[in-house]
Amino acid sequence: MRSRPKNNRGRAGAFVLLSALACAQPTAFAVNTEPPSLSSAQRPTEADMRRALEKVKADPNLGMNQEVTRLQWVDKKKPPPKNPLGFLWWLRQLFVWIATTGRILLWVAVALAGVLLVLYLTKFLGNFEPRRGKKRLDTPTHVRDLDIRPESLPANIGAAARELWERGEHRSALSLLYRGLLSRLAHAHAVPIAASSTEGDCLALAEQHLSAERVAYVVSLVKVWQRTVYGGRDPDSQTVNDLCDGFSSALDRSAPPQAQSA
Repeated sequence: MRSRPKNNRGRAGAFVLLSALACAQPTAFAVNTEPPSLSSAQRPTEADMRRALEKVKADPNLGMNQEVTRLQWVDKKKPPPKNPLGFLWWLRQLFVWIATTGRILLWVAVALAGVLLVLYLTKFLGNFEPRRGKKRLDTPTHVRDLDIRPESLPANIGAAARELWERGEHRSALSLLYRGLLSRLAHAHAVPIAASSTEGDCLALAEQHLSAERVAYVVSLVKVWQRTVYGGRDPDSQTVNDLCDGFSSALDRSAPPQAQSA
């Protein structure tokens, strides 16, 4: 480390030197205290003063500036001194940045909100559609080993069941009527029949979703089916013919109850 302190010793030395030159002529002590007068030849000239001043400046001990060199150990592991106002400066810069980029941040927030809204609507609609599809997929294809798929049944179930009855295939005729009943309840009228539904379950569900006229036909057909399957008693031909004739009007059409009663 170097320092250049100001030093007035040069000026003092120059003054002493000039005084010595002025008093170079020895004089005797006199009684009077007044200084002797110098002649023009004894007085220092301007050139003499300049040369004396240059000698004083050239002397390192009497110079105006003095250089001092001092060695000092530097600890590299020592952390630099912390600035207590650094955090305040960083906080100020943060507020300045927010103020200058406020409009950009606003548009970014609006765009982000729009993206979130689109994602929410997409998820909502996606969840809504599978529910509708799930309801269709829950419709069973078989109810207690009876195939109720529409493609497995004839177009005119009543006429096909009458033909089977007249050929003497009584059990097949009643089975076709009952299968057609379950198929129409599940596919035409959206009655939530399960694969394990019993005759009593089908009657209870039909009463909740069908009109009174249609429920009356369902009750008649189910009772005939139960007497034949569980009781072993075949119904008379007139009863079966009535069931065959009323099948289409009671279960095929999706007309309101008023039109059905007419």
